[in-house]
Amino acid sequence: MATRIFIVDDHYMIIEGIRSLLQNEKGLEWMGHAMNATSCLAFLQTHQPNIILLDINLPDISGIELCKEIKTKYPKIGIIGLSSYNQQSYINKIMDNGASGYVLKNATKEELLDAIETVMEGEKYLSDEAALIVKKNVGSKIPIITRREKEVLSLISEGLTNNQIATKLFISITTVDTHRKNLLAKFEAKNTATLIRMATHLEFI
Repeated sequence: MATRIFIVDDHYMIIEGIRSLLQNEKGLEWMGHAMNATSCLAFLQTHQPNIILLDINLPDISGIELCKEIKTKYPKIGIIGLSSYNQQSYINKIMDNGASGYVLKNATKEELLDAIETVMEGEKYLSDEAALIVKKNVGSKIPIITRREKEVLSLISEGLTNNQIATKLFISITTVDTHRKNLLAKFEAKNTATLIRMATHLEFI
């Protein structure tokens, strides 16, 4: 079944740009757009998208407030914040109000598709630039990891499961899980996707 996409943004050029990027992608269904919160809420009374790409800055109420209202009324809808603002305060506010992702408007098509796929899988997503902003603001200190943690990190980046990593490194699944949790803590990453992006940017992998 196709993933149903809806966008809320008050700039028609942004809407058209994203529509042109996504409309021919297999597995995605473009449901349309709204240019303000009122129109969005009216649309949701009769339609149910899987993903909403939501601009933070709207003409009637803020996208952050709209995000909270949508998640209260329609908790199954995944929301990805869409913004030109790269300040951590905006990222934190919309994520705290129910968004599952944050993508800057200068993101690539690949990042946008990655965000949609990640949120559909029930995980959180930050585009590369947003992830770096969060990392920079929580502290510019480079994480110190052990040789074994680096091995686990490398295998995680290759897509191996805990079971597969345990077999490959001849360690227990519990030990792999401990390493994974330690890595998430050291990189201050909320999920595996963010961990891999941060580790890549910091040239750990």
